[in-house]
Amino acid sequence: MAKLIAQGAEAKIFLDKSIVNKERTPKRYRHPELDEQIRKQRTKREGRILHKAYNLNVQVPKVLNANEKGEPNDKFNLKIEFIDGDRLSETLNGYEEKKQFKAMKQMGEQVAILHKNNLIHGDLTTSNTILKDDKVFIIDFGLGFVSTKIEDKAVDLHLIKQALEAKHFQNHKDLFEQFKKGYDWIDSDKIIERLDVVERRGRYKH
Repeated sequence: MAKLIAQGAEAKIFLDKSIVNKERTPKRYRHPELDEQIRKQRTKREGRILHKAYNLNVQVPKVLNANEKGEPNDKFNLKIEFIDGDRLSETLNGYEEKKQFKAMKQMGEQVAILHKNNLIHGDLTTSNTILKDDKVFIIDFGLGFVSTKIEDKAVDLHLIKQALEAKHFQNHKDLFEQFKKGYDWIDSDKIIERLDVVERRGRYKH
């Protein structure tokens, strides 16, 4: 029997043995036709991004109800592989320093592959990162999209940096340095430079 394990703003997450079913639920405040279109588009987009990331050997859950393009064969439901491991938001602080650093460096390596292929996560935090068998998996691409913009990639980095500062503040600077070590590809310097601009803009708004 499927068990409800999480409920977000736009979806309910059910676990049935080793399968996760992400069900995008209707929003009564939206016009029914518009609501259906939005839920269908977001489900299709998330399936495509996960499918492409998986085929690039990024450690993400496999989409189990996708066609060759990665589009789910159910309009509003995404069935994906269950990654049974440690959610880093809950466990990273308890690891010994060497294990913490290794996990963050590996996360940087995974994000580098995504960004090299213009895949943006959109909600890059340790809450959406799982460690299983010494491998870091990135999950929940519900806010993901495709973009070639340096700015969008810098915002992904800004999100993980903020998450480290908030939940792993004891050594957040060292953890982010390890992330940057892993995040090493042809455009990484440009993106890290843009990250400074994104952060300055955020401070100005406050």
